[in-house]
Order: sequence, then C-alpha cells, then structure tokens
Amino acid sequence: MPLILASSFFACALAFYAKPLVVAHRGASQDAPENTLAAFKLAWEQGADAIEGDFLLTKDNKIVCIHDKSTERLAKRKLRVKESTLAQLQELDVGMGQGGKFKGTKIPTIAEVLATIPAGKKIFIEIKCGKEIIPTLLKEIKKSDLMDEQLAIICFNAEVIRLFKIKAPQHKTYWLSNFKRNKEGQLVPSLETVLRTLSSAKADGLDSHHSIPEHTARRIQEEGFEWHVWTVNDLKTAKRLKALGVESITTDVPGHLKKAL
Repeated sequence: MPLILASSFFACALAFYAKPLVVAHRGASQDAPENTLAAFKLAWEQGADAIEGDFLLTKDNKIVCIHDKSTERLAKRKLRVKESTLAQLQELDVGMGQGGKFKGTKIPTIAEVLATIPAGKKIFIEIKCGKEIIPTLLKEIKKSDLMDEQLAIICFNAEVIRLFKIKAPQHKTYWLSNFKRNKEGQLVPSLETVLRTLSSAKADGLDSHHSIPEHTARRIQEEGFEWHVWTVNDLKTAKRLKALGVESITTDVPGHLKKAL
C-alpha cells in the first residue's frame, strides 16, 4: 500500500475508533447559530470528530435541520415546520440571535448538512418527529456519498429507532433518554426498562444525559450496548465520563473539549 494511502487510511481509522468521540451539539452551537451550516463548518474547523443535528419533515416532504417544531425561538416569524414548505422556511433568518456576523443564515436541508462532513468524520442524526420521516431520510442518506459508519441515528422514540433499524440495519442506532428521580426516589426510566427498550428496539446503544448513574452506565456496557452522553461542556465531567468508557461526548464547545481530552 502506498505511503500516502496508508496514512489516509490510518487517519480515518483513528477518527472512527478513538474514544471518546467529541460530538458537536447542533454544531459548534456556543459560537454559531445552532443547526446551521455555519455551526457545522465551525465544528469541523475546531476539530470535532462528529456533529449532531436535529431533523424534521416539512409539509412538502423535505428534511430540514431544526430542533423545535416551530421557528418561533430562532426567527421573528412563527412557522410550524410540518405545516410549512421548504421555500417558506428558508425565507427566514435564523442567525439574528448571534449578532450581525450571522445575519441572513438560513435553515439548511439535510443534504446540505451531510455535504459538510469530511472523510473520517461522522454525524448523529436526531429524528425529532415520527416514523413518517424514515422513507425520505433513507433516500437522502443514499444520495450522499458517506460511508455507512459515518451516520448514526438517535431518537427519544424507541419505536422510530426500531422501524429505522429494520429498514437500514447497516447504520448504528441509539435510543435517547434522560434520567430523573420520581417522588419515591426511584430512577426513571429504571435500568430494567432501559435494557428492555434497547433490546426490543434492536438499538446499538443508549445516548443519555450525562447525569446517568455510574452503575447504570456500567451495566448497559456489560450487556453489550454502546453508551454515549450529552450535553457536556466542562472538562471535569468529560474526564469522569471518559474514565467510565463512554463512546462519545456531545458538547456545545467541541474545540475546547477536543483540545482538553
């Protein structure tokens, strides 16, 4: 194998297997408008191993990158994504909240986001709606020139994870879950519920809030599932999670964590 090709292969291998991966939450969202091409491109410049973006289906069956079901928080006009066309949504300026530097920033399509991903890097695609997005999402993934291992699907809805895995078993899927204590002090969801959900959804692992109890995280790993976390912006927490063997850490400050870890 020629030296240049070998070096390229080695770099890609490192990007895929070095742990933990530093994942830019909605892009470099502390420094640029979330879920925009500016935020994703900045994340790559800051050395992120992966990006995480939120995706919804429009009225005309297009997939756009936006977290909320409406545009109210990001733009002056309030449009519901599922009741709006791509053209209507892209008329909006979602960069005003970050000052004049990002004025005129538009809501991107999933194709535009996927096109930013360099060789050896990865995206965590969070599905923010239901199973209706899956056929279009599969078409968009197929149209991209990304390798199977460069895309992972995450969702709070375990049924969406299950249905996507049936259609595209070659892609990693992770169930998203937060953890809270109920009035009786019991952890919700319980460890048993988590393991049962992961198994029934045929998920590859759990993507949890970083407040997950240590014993729960260890048990999940012992059962053969991957464990990923969100959203960590401080080095102390990141180092603790790294010591526990977490696969990836999602953060608003990818440049900071990447250098520190």
